[in-house]
Amino acid sequence: MTDDERFMALALAEAQEAYDAGEVPIGAVIVSRGRIIGRGHNLTETLTDVTAHAEMMALTAACNTLGGKYLPDCTIYVTVEPCTMCAGALGWSHIGRIVYGTRDEKRGYFSCTTPPLRALHPKTIVESGVLEDECKQIMTDFFKKIRK
Repeated sequence: MTDDERFMALALAEAQEAYDAGEVPIGAVIVSRGRIIGRGHNLTETLTDVTAHAEMMALTAACNTLGGKYLPDCTIYVTVEPCTMCAGALGWSHIGRIVYGTRDEKRGYFSCTTPPLRALHPKTIVESGVLEDECKQIMTDFFKKIRK
């Protein structure tokens, strides 16, 4: 198992927490030099806050851990492609790398902005498809469950 797969598996564990709480199952972890410095999952229903996305929760935790707002040496692992709001926040954080599992063709930043707006820092590296099947499956299972 690669480091990317290992950290995405931890993001999937966060997504499972969201699933179990009745939240859209998206999870995120932020890593700096091999150490998790922030983690989160969707809490929009729990907090009645449309901005309480997994990425936002993880960003807040990571910045609190480091004591600063910039994360150029960090990687965020998120199970689903970030939305435009989260991409903007990741851009402001100067995050060094974004790794996501599966696309979000309805609201995903990279899927819905063609060409993508310049929300991200120019040095940010973006990679996708890590544990894609698992990340897609938890979303499929959740929406099947709530639409019965």
